[in-house]
Amino acid sequence: MKLKQVEVKELIQAARGVIPCDWVLTNVNVFNVFTGEILPANIYVYKDSIAHVDYELKELDKVTGDIVDGHGNYCIPGLIDAHMHVESTMLTPQNFAEIAAAWGTTTSITDPHEVANVVGVEGVTYMHDIAENLPMRQLIDIPSCVPSVHGLENAGAEFLAPEIDELSKLERVIGLAEVMDFVGVADGEEHLLDILEVAKKNNLYIQGHAPMASGRLLSAYIAGGPKTCHESRHGSEAVEKLRQGLYVDARESSMSTNVVDIWEAIQNNRYHDTFCLCTDDREAEHILRVGHMNDVVNVAIQAGMDPRDAIRSATFNSAREAHLENIGAIAPGYLADFLLVDDLKNIRPSHVFFEGKLVAKDQKLVAPIEPRTHELESRNTVFVKDLKPEDLTLKAPIQNGEVTVNFIEYLSPKGSLTKLSSDTLEVVDGEVILKEGMMFTSIVNRHPNNDTISIAIVKGFGNNKGCLSTTVSHDSHNITLVYNDPKDAVVAVNKLREIGGGFATVLDGEVIGTMALPVCGLMSHHDAKTVAKESKALYQVNLGLGMEELLNPVLRICTLALIVIPQMKMSDLGMVDVNLKKIIPVFQD
Repeated sequence: MKLKQVEVKELIQAARGVIPCDWVLTNVNVFNVFTGEILPANIYVYKDSIAHVDYELKELDKVTGDIVDGHGNYCIPGLIDAHMHVESTMLTPQNFAEIAAAWGTTTSITDPHEVANVVGVEGVTYMHDIAENLPMRQLIDIPSCVPSVHGLENAGAEFLAPEIDELSKLERVIGLAEVMDFVGVADGEEHLLDILEVAKKNNLYIQGHAPMASGRLLSAYIAGGPKTCHESRHGSEAVEKLRQGLYVDARESSMSTNVVDIWEAIQNNRYHDTFCLCTDDREAEHILRVGHMNDVVNVAIQAGMDPRDAIRSATFNSAREAHLENIGAIAPGYLADFLLVDDLKNIRPSHVFFEGKLVAKDQKLVAPIEPRTHELESRNTVFVKDLKPEDLTLKAPIQNGEVTVNFIEYLSPKGSLTKLSSDTLEVVDGEVILKEGMMFTSIVNRHPNNDTISIAIVKGFGNNKGCLSTTVSHDSHNITLVYNDPKDAVVAVNKLREIGGGFATVLDGEVIGTMALPVCGLMSHHDAKTVAKESKALYQVNLGLGMEELLNPVLRICTLALIVIPQMKMSDLGMVDVNLKKIIPVFQD
C-alpha cells in the first residue's frame, strides 16, 4: 500500500522541473538501498515527497525555498521500527514521538494490544487519533489476540473478527498485529481463522509471534497467514523461520536483546532481504540513554553487520515487510523521510527530516507538538474490590504435613522463559512454607465486572522479600504480584488502585516505591525525562529486594502473566502451560 502523500500530478511536474521544488539538500552522500552504493547527490523535495535525486550533480535548479548544505554528511532513509508497543515506553504517543523522532525514527509500526486489553476498541482508536500530526508517523497494526489466549485469561475486552473489521477502516491501520496464539492457529481454532480471514479481506499484512515454534507446528502456523516473527531469542530459531519464509524482526528491547545472537547465526546467508530490526518493548529511560532504532542498527553493526545492510534492515526491508511502497528509500516518489549522519558505523543523526520538514537536530526535537488530550487519559481503569490478606493466601488442602506442589521456575535471571517444576513443601496450620528462592505470585483481575484471583508459587523470579506489583502485566494487564507476605500484597493492590495503575513496591507493610501510570494503568502523563527518573528510582528500590542479577528489576514482573511465552505463566485463572494451553493445578493429587 501507499501512504498518503502529495497529489501525484503535482509531484510529476516537480520531478520534471515544470514547477519548482520547495527546497533542495546538497552536498550529501546518499545511501542507495536499491544498489548499496553511497554516492554524492542533491535531493529535491516537493511538499512531503522526494521529487528528484540528482546523482549527476548538475547545476542546481531554482527552488522556492532553501538550499540546504549537508556538509558532506551521509544521508540515509528515516528509520522504521518494524514492531513495537508505544505503551511499553510508558509514554503517551505524543511523548513517545518527542524522543523517538529525535533519534531518527520516522515511522513506528505499533501494536496497541496493551491498551486494547484494557479498554478495547476505544483504546486502539485513542492511540490512532492522539498520534495525528506528529513529527513521525505511528502506523497501527490491529491487535489480533485480545485476550492473548481465549479461555485461559480474562481481559478488559475481547476482539473477534467484527472488531478487526471495524478497526481496519482507520486511516493509519496497515496490518494485523502479532498473532500470539500460535498453537491456536496451528490447531485451526475457528475464531483465529476468522480473524485471519478478515485481515486478508481488508488487505492487511499479518504479523506473527511464534516463540520456540519449530517443525510442523511452525509450518502450520505460517500456513495460517502470519508472515513475520519478532520472537526469536536464539539464532537457530531465526534460521529456521527465515528458511520457512518468515520475515524475522530481530529485537533489541529493554527486556530481551536478540540482535547479536540472530546475526551471528544468519550472517553467512546469501540474502538478508527478510531480516528486519525492531524494539518491541523499550523503556523511555533506555531511549533517552542510547537511542531508539538508531541504537538497534548500531548493535547490529557492532555485531559485525555491514552498516549498509544494517541500515537497509531498519528501512527498506521493514517497509517491504509491512507492504509500504513509498517509505524506506531515498528516491523519486518516496516520502521525504531521511537523516543526516557523519558516521555510518555509529548512527547518531544530526538532522532528521520527516515528510520534507526538519523535525530534529542533534537529538533534540525542533518541530512543535500540538498538545492534545483525551478523556481516556483521566479515567481510572483499576477496578478492584477491597481485599484481605486471606484473599491472597495460598490455602493448602491439608492443615499440617507435606504436600507436593507444581510451580513456575525461571530458567534464567535475565530471561522470561520458564518451566514447570515440582517439589514437596511443608504445611503448618494450613499455610504453605516456601523454600529458599520461592515466592508467592498472584494475578488479581482489575477489569470491570470481574474479580477473579489466582495464587501460585514462583521460583527464581528475583526478589526474596517484600512485594512487587504492577498493572503493566502483559497481555491482559491485570494486577501481578510477587510476594512472601499476603499483608504486603494487599497494601500493594490498594496503592495501585489509588494511583490508577503502574508499579508499587512494598516492604513490611510500607510502600517504598511507586511509579504511577494512570493512562489505562500503562502510560504516564509525564514526559520522557520525568518517566525515566521515576523508573530509575524504582529500579534502585527493587534492587534492595534481591533483584541484583536481573536484566531489568522493574520490567521483570511484566511478563510473568504473558501466557504466550513458554512454558509456564500465570493468569487470573491459574498457572498456564503455554504449549498445552491448559491450567495446571498448584497442588498435586
